[in-house]
Amino acid sequence: MDDKRHIISLLVENEFGSLSRIAGLFSARGYNIHCLNVAPTNDESISRMTIVTVGSEQKINQLMKLLNKLVDVVNVKDLTEETHIEREMLLLKLKCTKNQREELKRLVDIFRARIIDVTDATYTIELTGASEKILAFVNSMGTIKIVEIVRSGALGISRGKDSLEIK
Repeated sequence: MDDKRHIISLLVENEFGSLSRIAGLFSARGYNIHCLNVAPTNDESISRMTIVTVGSEQKINQLMKLLNKLVDVVNVKDLTEETHIEREMLLLKLKCTKNQREELKRLVDIFRARIIDVTDATYTIELTGASEKILAFVNSMGTIKIVEIVRSGALGISRGKDSLEIK
């Protein structure tokens, strides 16, 4: 069986220790969390968690069942199996020479990024898009020196009428 990247979305109760219990389940079963995001929802008692991991269909199905059994988990969905929208944010601090500035501005335009801070020595860029777009932008820097990279990791939401709701 081939391992595949999965984006798992959960609604969890805002309770002390919820995150550690969920992360502990991954750790205990030998699953790696590639990225993890947690943020409040429109219901202050519930948070939405997005986890990206890699595994076979069988292992992910087992993981989904185990997640559903956790008392803190209100609902869980593997977005990979349905049509969804996925985005990630990148903040990239660069040090570039005067000669590289025009090339950087051209790349920013091509990738529809934004320059959000400029100093004498650095440019800070913001880019939102699919993980592939983020990686392509970083790889396009060539000789422009990357000082610092901050990535949010993937966020995902179902397209159309489908949604992750409180059961």
